[in-house]
Amino acid sequence: MAPRKPASGGSAGGARRMPPCTNNLTTALLMDTYQITMAYAYWKNGTHERPAAFDLLFRKNPFGGEFTVFAGLEECLRFVSNFRFTDDDLAYLKAEPVSKNMEPQFFEHLKNLDCASLRVYAQLEGSVVFPRVPLLRVEGPLMVVQLIETTLLNLVNYASLVATNAARHRLVAGNDAVLLEFGLRRAQGPDGGVSASRYAYLGGFDATSNLEAGRQFGIPVRGTHAHSYVQAHVGMADITQRRLAHNPELTGTSPGTDCPDFVALVYESLDLLNREVRSSLPEAQRWGKTNESELAAFASYALAFPSGFLALVDTYDVLKSGVPNFLAVALALRRCGYNAIGIRLDSGDLSYLSLRARETMRATETALGSARALGFGDLTITASNDIHEEVLHSLKQHGHAITAFGIGTHLVTCLRQPALGCVYKLVEIDGAPRIKLSEDVEKVTIPGRKRAFRLYTKNGPAVVDVMLGVDEAPPKVGERILCRHAFVASKRAYVQPARVENLHHLVWDGKEGGVPAGVDVSLAAARERCGESIKHMRSDHLRYSNPTPYKVSVSEQLFNFIHKLWLEEAPVGEIV
Repeated sequence: MAPRKPASGGSAGGARRMPPCTNNLTTALLMDTYQITMAYAYWKNGTHERPAAFDLLFRKNPFGGEFTVFAGLEECLRFVSNFRFTDDDLAYLKAEPVSKNMEPQFFEHLKNLDCASLRVYAQLEGSVVFPRVPLLRVEGPLMVVQLIETTLLNLVNYASLVATNAARHRLVAGNDAVLLEFGLRRAQGPDGGVSASRYAYLGGFDATSNLEAGRQFGIPVRGTHAHSYVQAHVGMADITQRRLAHNPELTGTSPGTDCPDFVALVYESLDLLNREVRSSLPEAQRWGKTNESELAAFASYALAFPSGFLALVDTYDVLKSGVPNFLAVALALRRCGYNAIGIRLDSGDLSYLSLRARETMRATETALGSARALGFGDLTITASNDIHEEVLHSLKQHGHAITAFGIGTHLVTCLRQPALGCVYKLVEIDGAPRIKLSEDVEKVTIPGRKRAFRLYTKNGPAVVDVMLGVDEAPPKVGERILCRHAFVASKRAYVQPARVENLHHLVWDGKEGGVPAGVDVSLAAARERCGESIKHMRSDHLRYSNPTPYKVSVSEQLFNFIHKLWLEEAPVGEIV
């Protein structure tokens, strides 16, 4: 499918329309069939222009946790900016059986439809968010706000799920660990792979292996080699070009001349390790003859990437071959003025192997001294063996020496919980609040257009999100406000906030030209916002085990209104 033409630019007031969605499958037809049938029924009945408001929200935090990271807003605004039915879209619709009884004038109406009459309020992308507090509120003519339902849900659900998953991995791994997203090959299709890279970066990952995501979004890319690269080598005879130019960027480690035979330096370095390092190690870590083909693979890769040498050391035996072979090549690189990066482990007991590998690295620096092996004790150890949140937690408990983690399958597929479960609910029509009732209280909606505020105590952390009707005065610093559970009358508390944060912002005003000036929906801004938002939460809300639920409440006025409307709408039973 050819890329769609971008929307026109901003207005004189600084508002702007966004470029098309990253995925060109995000068209006006990316909807469920019932939306077009409802749209026709609205149009047929003459109710399609009724002013309406919908909330997009979720009901439960994912992964057994007590927080969620909101993502997908930029793509939502791109979609809203470019929402139009093309001639091809309408031709397809007219030919479908579902449109058999639809009048031609309806399709003419669709042809002229866009989002110029909509207003969208949202929490900012990258923010920590909580159940029931709307992520988006969409206001406008009933037909249009109904038609865009499924696409908005699609753009928010997966994005927020991956961003939350990434943030949870970051919390467990700690701020010092490097987190690398390696999930493209296991993702649900190309869009799933690229989207996962984007939102994992938003949630706190440092880089991705996905080159297309790197190109699309400016995410740093990282990668080394696979086991097949090691297996593809038989011996040193495979290396035909053995000269390595001296690194012009480093001075003081060796003369500024080329290394004419790098392979010879590798052999000399391995012999040095055998003489001066091996005997200092515990018996279980002493190696005999290392694998020659692996040594050749490492040497050839170092010749190709002397400044970026990171070796996968578990093809044959990590401690008896991979680590000493890596160290031999790293020492040879040092003699040519280059610094190796480290090793990668992709199998086995990551705690044990990383600790023993670190011991060998430190023993090498101790035995050979700073002149030959300065910094070897702190070389990078990357692990990438089917890692997920539980593995990170276990490694932290048992101890490890890993400095970077490559995480794929569990991150991008969200294997622990594959869907967030966002919903899109009508909360107002013709200015009248609407409520959806259910025997399951969790599915009862909070009626009317609302604003939400986050209240902070004098000690700093956020303590509660409170929702108010749009006609209510916002909470004020230093003034007590009664915060009530929306449905349980006995759950209530006074809060005297030291700081009040407005959560809902106008992010789209079609009549004024689109996205207001000053609304930054960039990936960089969302990533920074995610980190800052998490810092302002109490640690017990974020912890891995048995986190404390965060309080979400409503004002006294909204509480009373919810229950008044509930009683008005609920049928009265009769006992006979």
